[in-house]
Amino acid sequence: MNHFTPPRLSVRAIAVWRRNFLVWRKIAIPSILGNLADPMIYMFGLGYGLGGLLPEALPAFGGGSYIAFLAAGTVCASTMNAASFETLYSAFARMDVQKTWEAIMNGPVALDDVVLGELFWAAAKATLSGVAILIVVALLGLVQSPLALWAIPVIFLTGLAFAGPGLIVTALAPSYDYFMYYFTLFITPMTLLSGVFFPLDQLPAGIQAISQFLPLTHSVALIRPLLSGQVPDAVLLHVAVLAALGFACFWIALALARRRLLS
Repeated sequence: MNHFTPPRLSVRAIAVWRRNFLVWRKIAIPSILGNLADPMIYMFGLGYGLGGLLPEALPAFGGGSYIAFLAAGTVCASTMNAASFETLYSAFARMDVQKTWEAIMNGPVALDDVVLGELFWAAAKATLSGVAILIVVALLGLVQSPLALWAIPVIFLTGLAFAGPGLIVTALAPSYDYFMYYFTLFITPMTLLSGVFFPLDQLPAGIQAISQFLPLTHSVALIRPLLSGQVPDAVLLHVAVLAALGFACFWIALALARRRLLS
């Protein structure tokens, strides 16, 4: 069996998405509040704490305050983390511990539809997290223009881009313990090197070059200008990178899931 054959998709993936949504709906409020807590602590702690030591307007922060600069990065990082946690811990539980995927496939639903449903569910849940942060940022007066509404589809695209790699790790991991390596070696360095907390031009030239290959960099490059009322540069490039990463990682994750569950 060639595990890398093209995905065979159908509308049955919607049923998988809906199943996950109905389960999540029972704990929706605690889930949203939980996703809000960590990024808001960073934003208020660093934004007002460290930001209080800096001048109000610095060219490095686009002429605005540090907390306004940090707000856009927080939206992106929160979306990334939400998509990653959903495709790692929650999806792994459904696949390996609860055997939910196997139960679903006893009906007229293929593994391709299950993985696609998981991908879009993780992106949707990450969008809820990112939009919740965006609403708080707007209430704090850190959004300068209605252009910020265009950040919502970018948030969804960011969720897709990070849901794909998460599903790859889930398809490979023997247990929950291995997820620590993904966060330590991939997510944490990316958060520090993608312009979330400080401008990329503060990094050495070699590190700046590496950061251009990180998906979070492209998400930040789109959302930060939108929140400040500007049209981002190279929009098509950033969108293409995020979309291509999401699709490519979905295909790889599907192939690995086929090898794990159907071989």
